[in-house]
Amino acid sequence: MVTTVPKTRTTLWPYAIIAVFVLFAGYIGFMVQQAMRTSVDLVSADYYKQELAYTQRMESVARTAALPAPVELTHDAAAQELALQLPPTLAGQAVQGQIHFFRPSNQKLDFILPLQSAAQVLSTRKMQPGYWRVRLDFTAGNQAYFVEKELTI
Repeated sequence: MVTTVPKTRTTLWPYAIIAVFVLFAGYIGFMVQQAMRTSVDLVSADYYKQELAYTQRMESVARTAALPAPVELTHDAAAQELALQLPPTLAGQAVQGQIHFFRPSNQKLDFILPLQSAAQVLSTRKMQPGYWRVRLDFTAGNQAYFVEKELTI
């Protein structure tokens, strides 16, 4: 007499569930590693200090907008020059300030130049092509002024 032993079916479900959990844990570990390696640069190193001066900045922007003529900032791509012209009403006053070239995509490209006169021409030959913000912060007649323009080189 031949006795047959019933075949036991082996199921793969426990292995599949374990494999899914292991793959999920590996994916989460990979994402955590990528997040830790990503460089997060703030727009400005002293962001909170600048936030406190926000009200004064808005007053300077309003004062600049109230000028009879706008602050002109024109880019001549052919000559690779940037021309800055303050309104004629400020021409007789002592003007002091700075021009901040701000590159949102790369903080390392930012630089600041002093404002030398009411009419100034700057070379853009050494500037990287792309999107820039030009921030002009100046005082004339004990009044603070501020203007921000967008520039694409």
